[in-house]
Amino acid sequence: MTLICDPPAALSLELARLRELVARHAPYDAVFTTRVPGITVARSTRTHEAMEHSVQQPALCIVAQGNKSVQIGAEQYTYNPDRMLVYAVNLPTAFWVTEASPSAPFLTVRVDLDPQFIAELALKLYPHGLPRLQDSRGVQMTAADPAIIHAAVHILETAENERDARWVGPIILDELLMCLLLSPVGPVVAQLGRVDSGAQRVARAIEWIQGHLDKPLNIKVLAERAHLGVSTFYAHFKAVTTMSPLQFQKNLRLQEARRLLPSTSLDVGAISRQVGYASASQFSCDYSRLFGRTPRAEMTQGRARPSGLEGGHNGRKIKPYGKQAGSERGKWREGRAPGERREQEGEGPRAVLGGNTRWPQHHPL
Repeated sequence: MTLICDPPAALSLELARLRELVARHAPYDAVFTTRVPGITVARSTRTHEAMEHSVQQPALCIVAQGNKSVQIGAEQYTYNPDRMLVYAVNLPTAFWVTEASPSAPFLTVRVDLDPQFIAELALKLYPHGLPRLQDSRGVQMTAADPAIIHAAVHILETAENERDARWVGPIILDELLMCLLLSPVGPVVAQLGRVDSGAQRVARAIEWIQGHLDKPLNIKVLAERAHLGVSTFYAHFKAVTTMSPLQFQKNLRLQEARRLLPSTSLDVGAISRQVGYASASQFSCDYSRLFGRTPRAEMTQGRARPSGLEGGHNGRKIKPYGKQAGSERGKWREGRAPGERREQEGEGPRAVLGGNTRWPQHHPL
């Protein structure tokens, strides 16, 4: 056995192995869940000609090969095998793959971050309190960590066997998340598990906004949900999301409209009212500015697609495989992510068409 003591060399070897495993778990262009709950992989052999839009939930995103850019508000982040991206709250994003080809596809791994699970691990690692938070933004870029990449490799290796994925996978996931909590972005990740943290206070406000898109924005109500004064809440919200509450709500309204346009029989005016717009013309103007086409064009193109197909990942939605069981807390430990339906036992990744999601997930593709 050869020991590699040079950190860059060790990282290079781990990334090479990660590329091999992601390519195996994602055999064609699509997003795939694995047997280990909370672990998703994706492949793309082509770059995006235009930005894709979605709502990103808390996650760690690792690129094994290629390059991707993400825009959140006015800020842009570009990451590749040398850099990882961490999301600590739900955020509306625009993203595009900037480096990919059939011979060297874009390959990536996403690790979902569950607040309850993060809270349990943070309590073990920081029994006397969390380190001081230097940067409160809800998205953080950090250098690729060989220990985290190694754990990701080990997780994908266990995912190839149902028994290992069920019993060993969650243990390796613990290792990966502990390494993340001990990394430079650890204090931001740890905020996920603290109900009184700035990130979680903002998360409660975001949850209200998502559930009341058709209602006028009331900053006072949001501040009360966050248990903060109005001015303090506004500053916290903008620091975490890089957007004002009004900008955030508008982005979510437009993304929900984009989901509804091809999937319902409602006309543009009815959809604009359903997502909270009083003026259909203002809705069309905002929609065209964000997505680069009119709502009517979106509706026409979307309804022309075969039923069940959605854009963003070549129309494919992927379901997990392997027997699923366990309580809500145990789903992470016993082979099922919270909220996932049971699936029939099977071998290898499989794509399924159709299904509805309230908020379009920003998978790592």
